[in-house]
Amino acid sequence: MDSTPERSDRRVDESEFLEMTQQDAVQARILRQSLEHLASGLGGDTLKEMAQEVLSGRMGLREAAHVSAYAEQAVEQAAPLAEKWASLSDSERDALAAEGERRFEEERRAESENRSGAKARHDGRGWSLY
Repeated sequence: MDSTPERSDRRVDESEFLEMTQQDAVQARILRQSLEHLASGLGGDTLKEMAQEVLSGRMGLREAAHVSAYAEQAVEQAAPLAEKWASLSDSERDALAAEGERRFEEERRAESENRSGAKARHDGRGWSLY
């Protein structure tokens, strides 16, 4: 990829990732947030470029996964995390899994509250003829 990619004001939102997450809005939001972290440079220059390409809509995430430079860098960055996970005891893994599940459920509750609290475009509230 070009080191100075064409600028685009378009930013993808969670809806771009719904197919990949079986229409799960929370997982789609988490996926987008993860890409935003990578786009900030968290995973190095190669993954930063990949995330910027995906978030700008210039490239789909599936397409990016097939770019060998991106895939190799993702594997390289994941290796220390996999080693760390393998070195944890079962109880440490269980605790981390429980914390992740708790955070995931908080996101789900917030998503549900956002949906139920938002009034429909034509719900009839907020105006009167008199």
